[in-house]
Amino acid sequence: MIQSEAQLEIGLVNRLNELGWSSVSIPDSAALRSNLQVQLEEQNGVLFSDGEFTRVLNHLTKGNVFDKASILRGRYALLRDDGTTAYIHFFNSHEWCRNRYQVATQVAQSGIYNNRYDVTLLINGLPLVQIELKRRGMELKEAFNQINRYQRHSFGAEGGLFQYVQIFVISNGVNTKYYANNRDQDFKQTFFWADEENQQITQLDSFADAFLEKCHISKMIAKYIVLHQSDQILMVLRPYQYYAVESIVTRVMTGRKNGYIWHTTGSGKTLTSFKASQLLIENPKVHKVVFVVDRADLDYQTTKEFNYFAEGSVDGTDNTKALVSQLSGDHRLIVTTIQKLNTAITRDKYDNALQSVKDQRVIFIFDECHRSQFGDTHKNIVAYFSKAQMFGFTGTPIFADNSIGKRTTKDLFGERLHRYVITDAINDENVLRFSVEYWGKLKRKDGSLIDEEVAGINTQEFFDNPDRIENTVDWIIKNHDRKTRGQQFGAIFCVSSVNALIAYYDAFKRRENEGAHKLKIATIFTYAANEEDASANGLVSDPDFDLGPDTPETRYNRDRLSEFVADYNAMYRTNESVKDGKGFYIYYKALAKRIKDRDKKGFVPAEGLDLLIVVNMFLTGFDSKTLNTLYVDKNLKHHGLIQAFSRTNRIFGQVKSQGNIVCFRNLKSKTDEAITLFSNKDAHETILLEPFEEYFSQFEESLSRLRRIAPTPDDVSHLKSENEKLSFVRAFRALIRIRNVMASFVDFDANSLPIQPQEFEDYKSKYLDIYDQTRSPEKTEKASIIEEVDFELELIQRDEINVAYILELLSSVARGGDGIDSSSFQARRKQIVELLSSETQLRSKRSLIEAFIEEHMTLVIKGDNLREPFEKFWNNAREEEINKFCLEECVSHEALLDMIARYQFTGKSPLGDNVISALTVKPSILKRKMVIERVTQRLSEFIATFDESIGDIDS
Repeated sequence: MIQSEAQLEIGLVNRLNELGWSSVSIPDSAALRSNLQVQLEEQNGVLFSDGEFTRVLNHLTKGNVFDKASILRGRYALLRDDGTTAYIHFFNSHEWCRNRYQVATQVAQSGIYNNRYDVTLLINGLPLVQIELKRRGMELKEAFNQINRYQRHSFGAEGGLFQYVQIFVISNGVNTKYYANNRDQDFKQTFFWADEENQQITQLDSFADAFLEKCHISKMIAKYIVLHQSDQILMVLRPYQYYAVESIVTRVMTGRKNGYIWHTTGSGKTLTSFKASQLLIENPKVHKVVFVVDRADLDYQTTKEFNYFAEGSVDGTDNTKALVSQLSGDHRLIVTTIQKLNTAITRDKYDNALQSVKDQRVIFIFDECHRSQFGDTHKNIVAYFSKAQMFGFTGTPIFADNSIGKRTTKDLFGERLHRYVITDAINDENVLRFSVEYWGKLKRKDGSLIDEEVAGINTQEFFDNPDRIENTVDWIIKNHDRKTRGQQFGAIFCVSSVNALIAYYDAFKRRENEGAHKLKIATIFTYAANEEDASANGLVSDPDFDLGPDTPETRYNRDRLSEFVADYNAMYRTNESVKDGKGFYIYYKALAKRIKDRDKKGFVPAEGLDLLIVVNMFLTGFDSKTLNTLYVDKNLKHHGLIQAFSRTNRIFGQVKSQGNIVCFRNLKSKTDEAITLFSNKDAHETILLEPFEEYFSQFEESLSRLRRIAPTPDDVSHLKSENEKLSFVRAFRALIRIRNVMASFVDFDANSLPIQPQEFEDYKSKYLDIYDQTRSPEKTEKASIIEEVDFELELIQRDEINVAYILELLSSVARGGDGIDSSSFQARRKQIVELLSSETQLRSKRSLIEAFIEEHMTLVIKGDNLREPFEKFWNNAREEEINKFCLEECVSHEALLDMIARYQFTGKSPLGDNVISALTVKPSILKRKMVIERVTQRLSEFIATFDESIGDIDS
């Protein structure tokens, strides 16, 4: 017998009772407020009059989720009826075990719809943890989707006390995950809890014991929720981040030893070190905390976050004197670069100013300590600060096997305090696996591969051969769209030397002039003649902003880089210059921003960069979620290889299923060595994707399961029960997931799959029909087992199929002079109807496009340009819908246009206050929430119909 959701709930409550949570009956919002008053009175040792508690409630109901998180951690100066002031604490963050703990079930909230929440954990009467349960066998993601629905429908209702939730927990009994209250995140940002050895704790009862124990969950809320100021969201640390910070804090509290944290690249080391810095400065025995980064990593976001936390903490200037002033002044937290810190302590002129801090207890935290730490800088810091305590973070430690000289990370920092390697991160779905393909390898006459490092073989002549470079460029041009999924993602191409880079850039430009591609390509390198892999050691050096001397030897490289930057300026209408070091660094930052901007909502493709060609720059420390491909034509090994590969494996949505690595050298043995060094010898299957043939076989099996449910697309229409439809949805979704992975392989060919493209499109249309049925506005609030399923529509959306594409299909009929009754037109019409049904982004536009066909195609004569009449038709329909919108929702015409423009620019829904201010007739307080939701939803639908996936239809 399968355990029901109700049984799961009863079992959890019993477990929580054993852990010290007191059960309380909270049937509705009135009971929630009444209980809150009692709990706050007990916690603060006061009794509120009705008027006093009303003032407390008014304070608590202000703002959004982020505002309420700040209110929770602050205190309220309550003006009492007798004129005195009482300071009310809502949550004890300093002595986190000294709060009041209750558990309630089935709390009802009335918003747009009436909802009941499964299990609510109340601390001091406020709902701070919300648990959503699904019966065993149900997908965990359905619980996640249900919480999203609650957030839309009712969490903000009746005073919005449920917006105080800090942590959500979702479970089906077998799998249990947690995440912060952040509306902008997706399912990939939910986490399993784990023990210190990174073993996941997934069962609900074990999770309750480890994570929901009163003191632990209070500590997570008090210490390990980050209020991300620049994005105005809550973030919660993952278990390995928690253990790393705890180990550092404990080491500082109990002694003076150093230590290092090995957390794989891409696992969020900066957030971990940020939190460690934040907690360490709370220790009165610590004089200062200095967070040290490489110059390349001191980006705008890091600066902004640290300055929000401790104003003036970031020394973002080029002036070392500013750092000296911070070190000798009152700043307890300082963020600076390794380069500037070294300058400050090695120049005699700063020595007098730094006397006051030299012998104080200063904690140094190094972000990416494998870089910039193996020269004299580390020795200088240790020698200068007599009571320095040093902690390093690294994704790729230096061991004896990959050491530079004889020193290792352990030699410099001592004991490893916590370990979280790439296999752990992949198992936790915190980073992606790699798909590694080898092309253009060096072979013997018998076809066997040549080890490119074998002594006596002159491979450099082979690698620098112009024909080989041209062939490599042609391969990238041919396959780049496949690798980057139609340029949804960006790519880096790393090469062996500046000379090779120049040759490759010139080859790409020749091909562009010949019309072979329209890729937006840029590059950056230092002038130095020796920025190359001449020693073939395969290690990636630190980003170097020292341009070197201006000599005849370097002048050619400088002039060529200036040419390439001029191309960049022409492409983006900018005015970058690399005439000096400052300009070079500004250009570097501009490139970094242009690549990272692809990560943001509202990204404009024309402003993006498709391919960046480098030697060493951007291969370490640079993160962009929408970078998915690395082309490699240089020697890589050990930490250099892992660092470079790891530029591609950040999590980003469903379409990005892996990081793509394309090697134009035989790096397989080096890849195997690096994986073994930084995880273990059995880790290859975890880290690397299987060959294409394996996924082809999986596709066949998945297709067979689909056809057992619905042998043909037409059979989907005959599925009666919700269970049958759910089986079809899950089977087709499994098919498109595998197809998505396959699509990035060079061997992929849709016409060679065991299902013909048209049949696949027909199944897809039926899949979308079910999606529309479960999301239709006419649907009742009756629960549906399909409603919470994530259809992952992004996996089947083809961005190139847009309104402009449909218009081109219609225009081809006009160019041919075929009438509306011709077989040619009817074939085109059938194709268009199928596209309107099978493409997610076109379904909302279907009635409009069909209306245009009916009204205008009868008038078409040979040679007619359809763009002008279509653009007129589209704009008229858009204006009619705007007028209808304004009339039906009582919205000001000017205000609606402003909301549309802001929505298009930011990609974010308008704030509730903006919606209300746009209304010409203000709703009552009770109806306000419902009106905001309705107007926001309608605005989103308007944008989807008229403004998204249009393409170029300008006449």
